[in-house]
Amino acid sequence: MDDDVGVGSSQPNAPFAAEADADSANFPLLFAAHEHDHHQAVDAMMMPLPPQVFADLSVNPIPSSVVQGSLFPAVGEGGATAGQHLATGKRRQPQTRSSSQSNDAPGESSSGQAHAPDRARASRRVWVRTRSTEWWDHLDGPSCPDAEFRRAFRMSRATFGALCDALGGAVAKEDTVLRTAIPVRQRVAVCLWRLATAEPLREVSRRFGLGISTCHSIVLQVYHALAAVLRPTTITWPEPDSAATVAARFEAAYGLPGIIGAVYTTRVTVVAPKANVAAYYDRGLTERNQKASYSVAVQAVADADGAFTDVWIDPGSLSDAAVLGRWALCGLLGGHGQEQRLVGGTSYPLMDWMLVPYAHQNLTWTEHAFNERVAAARGVARGAVRRLKARWRCLQRRSEVKMQDLPSMIAACCVLHNVCERAGEELDPDLMQYELDDDDGDVVAHDAAPPAPAVQAARDRIAHGLLHGSHASN
Repeated sequence: MDDDVGVGSSQPNAPFAAEADADSANFPLLFAAHEHDHHQAVDAMMMPLPPQVFADLSVNPIPSSVVQGSLFPAVGEGGATAGQHLATGKRRQPQTRSSSQSNDAPGESSSGQAHAPDRARASRRVWVRTRSTEWWDHLDGPSCPDAEFRRAFRMSRATFGALCDALGGAVAKEDTVLRTAIPVRQRVAVCLWRLATAEPLREVSRRFGLGISTCHSIVLQVYHALAAVLRPTTITWPEPDSAATVAARFEAAYGLPGIIGAVYTTRVTVVAPKANVAAYYDRGLTERNQKASYSVAVQAVADADGAFTDVWIDPGSLSDAAVLGRWALCGLLGGHGQEQRLVGGTSYPLMDWMLVPYAHQNLTWTEHAFNERVAAARGVARGAVRRLKARWRCLQRRSEVKMQDLPSMIAACCVLHNVCERAGEELDPDLMQYELDDDDGDVVAHDAAPPAPAVQAARDRIAHGLLHGSHASN
């Protein structure tokens, strides 16, 4: 029904009004005729139509609940009636109804049997393709060994159950009249398997007995749930009290004072984006692969246990130093007499809150010993990123996820990394054969401003203290 059809639209009804006026003008002539002719005329007008005229027309009156619904407003709503809405549109076709049908319920005949359209609606069924869930039923069943479950989903049953409980409110769905909702455990398992193996959605669909589009939507839903629900509580920057504890652990292990985190930047290759493609062009990957490559830079800060305390994502065309300069927390470190620092490789600039190795030639014994301690402390972040990519293989291959969903996917992997690390989940030795190919050990931050003399003097004091045993040794 068009929006301009309604009460007050009298112009389209002008022909009908003219016909009504003409009929009313002929009424006096009818009653002025002879009384016998008058009764014959009246009987002719009141004679019902023969049933065979509309024999094929099914009588199915409109229920009052439909008439008073959104399509046909009830009488008195807005000063209009259902009849007025229908009168302004098309002419209503005539219907015949016998007296025996007048007292029957809508859609039923006098014998109480439903008409054919009503029987068709009552017996309508939804066709659903039958898929096998044998593989998932085996893994989720009690007969599956714990080692097999851990290899499949990178975590034990207990950790998996706790993860499902944490995500249940965000990913659970309700049953409908058409089908039963997919359980939360199966939804989380679909996402973990996709992240862990990077299998095509067609294979994931076959394993879990679900449709390809269903698997895709489930993976995206769990991505965003992990990033929105668990990231604020799983990836957290240390508070002053906990920062002191982290600094004490770094100093006890590597002899470097005031270290609250180790930083490492890795690259995740992506398909060439449709917009702003130059920002994601990775010159280093292009030279290594001998073809145009695109990536995003993932800067991760890890504590002494290898758990991430912050993750920052930027376009892959930026260097490690440029990514560090755009980092949201860089303004919170250093200054104000605070002795809190990060430790990184030579691809980062030397600053009052960033400790990096000496990069010049002909190192002294003091500088060489300092570089060894910095490399060991920096290895905490490097090892964490290596385990991250080894555990979730989707980060090893070129990602085909849309750019708007890519940050959620990377954040989901980092959240799951922290969950596994803090739960003590061991990584399969076969997975640890993976080696990082974007090591920044030989890269020097040439695009950064030269360090201030005071910053260089502070690094020299730390190096001198390490050589003379002022701090704990490894």
